[in-house]
Amino acid sequence: MPKQTTDVDRLVGLRITALRKARGLSQTALGTAVGVTFQQVQKYEKGQNRVGAGRLREIARLLEVPVSAFFEEDDNSGQSDAFGFLGTQGAIELLRAYALIGDDQLRRDVLALVRTAAKMGKQAPVAEPGAA
Repeated sequence: MPKQTTDVDRLVGLRITALRKARGLSQTALGTAVGVTFQQVQKYEKGQNRVGAGRLREIARLLEVPVSAFFEEDDNSGQSDAFGFLGTQGAIELLRAYALIGDDQLRRDVLALVRTAAKMGKQAPVAEPGAA
């Protein structure tokens, strides 16, 4: 009987995805570096296949994180939330662009703009006058 993957396997996969994207690596590049196909990387990232200890250690080395980064629980530092946010469409690209802004004041202004947009997105849409 084959071993079933668990929620931990899926969590590890999500974190591999987020960290890989944060490093700007493709699934193919990561797979080649650790000696597996991109399809195998896809299965790891989806939590369909378990990542062996040796391979996870190699992935951690390539992504420049400790192996514990794949397992740590949220310790009120927001780290678990950060991994969830990194899975949001466009989050990695937004962070990369933000990091390239050299001017501190401009960076604060961009952050204020994004916060305002987020608040506007939470508000219920206002019906236009005369709309039925």
